[in-house]
Amino acid sequence: MILSKLHKAVRLTFCVCLICNFQFSDFSSVSAQDTAAKENRLPVIHPAMGTKEEMAGITVELVGRKQHYAPYIKETAEKDIYSPKSVNIHPSGEKYYVNSLEGGSTVVFDFATGKKLKTIHHRFTQKDMGLWAPTSGLFPFTHYSKNLNTFMGKPVESTFSHEGRYLWVPYYRRSFDINAQDPSALAVIDTENDSIVRLFETGPLPKMIATSPDNHYIAVTQWGDNTVGIIDISGEKMEDWHYVSCLVVDYKMELNYSLSTPVNRDCNCGYCLRGTVFTPDNKYLLVGCMGGSGGIAVIDLPSGKYLGRIMGMKSNLRHLVIQGEYLYLSINNAGYIQRMKLEDFMAAIPNLTEQKKTFSLGGWESCKVPAGARTIVLSPDGNYLFAACNTSSCMAVVDTREMKLLGTIAADSYPVGLDISADGQYIFLTSQGRDGQGGNSVDIFKVTY
Repeated sequence: MILSKLHKAVRLTFCVCLICNFQFSDFSSVSAQDTAAKENRLPVIHPAMGTKEEMAGITVELVGRKQHYAPYIKETAEKDIYSPKSVNIHPSGEKYYVNSLEGGSTVVFDFATGKKLKTIHHRFTQKDMGLWAPTSGLFPFTHYSKNLNTFMGKPVESTFSHEGRYLWVPYYRRSFDINAQDPSALAVIDTENDSIVRLFETGPLPKMIATSPDNHYIAVTQWGDNTVGIIDISGEKMEDWHYVSCLVVDYKMELNYSLSTPVNRDCNCGYCLRGTVFTPDNKYLLVGCMGGSGGIAVIDLPSGKYLGRIMGMKSNLRHLVIQGEYLYLSINNAGYIQRMKLEDFMAAIPNLTEQKKTFSLGGWESCKVPAGARTIVLSPDGNYLFAACNTSSCMAVVDTREMKLLGTIAADSYPVGLDISADGQYIFLTSQGRDGQGGNSVDIFKVTY
């Protein structure tokens, strides 16, 4: 079905990897390994092509790769894979999109052949003014005032709308805003010709983005200041799409960092809002709080109000997924997958009131996985969950029928994002890297059930 031209590359690259002993990176220094040990993470690894793990009821094999760490391996080298943050397979199954954060680009590949179709560059000047939606008034600039629309955007996550016609891509920051404290932006890509057709402003440091099941709203989750932007996309024309609100989760951060000295905004982020998902009935938006006191922020869509936070799960919550009757969570640092029946979670929401903005909900099922659990996806039947485990440089496989870890397979260090094909047979995993080590790779796994 897929990768018809890659099987030869798999064999060639497998040989090259054995010759070069490329399972462990030649680039990792002693100091890097010391740092990895202190942070409870593995040294940098690059597993050989053909690496296979057989688990109970499932086999996972590394069959393809797009990488920028070893250009001399021609079969897998791809210069535009630079700090890949996320990957999204088009609903048609015909192509997939990789967001190269530091490269300021979204790279489009043919699903079946692996051929690069296009590199979409997120660089804008005054000549692109016609792409911008009207200013909403929700996101004022407070530190910068000149050439605001001349920048490179750093793409983070993505979401499809209109049955795959459009791909929405938020930017970590505009390139001139070194500490991500002023409004960023997002691009709307027309997937019929893979070009940017619309630009929207956002709040500071947007990371996650999601589309409501009824295709009425886009939610833009701003890691930078505890806010969530809601865009109405129900209009027939693109010109009708507009912001309806910017909601605050408990408090809005005051941002007043240096304009010349970088600070770590991945740590200075309040609740560090991340995982974002709409409930199937389009009534609520759920947003995971990766930092602070944690929990899941609940937004009531009909009233357009933030209700409060449901607590009780483990801290450092990274990603949320709703599939079947369950709400699934990934817990980053400690390495856990947790879940609860969605109906039980939603039954707890009325406990949030104006007087009581938090409610502790017990009864979460847990499964221990390797440290650094980031993005998660489930097989089409919901029986298996796959997790990108960043600090452990692997992908974990969980049997959800028993909430049991079946095993892991090594991945290029350090994985963050992944997506699964509609038939569940292929998983694409992005390794972004950490502290200048690892990363710059997309691994392609074949799954046999």
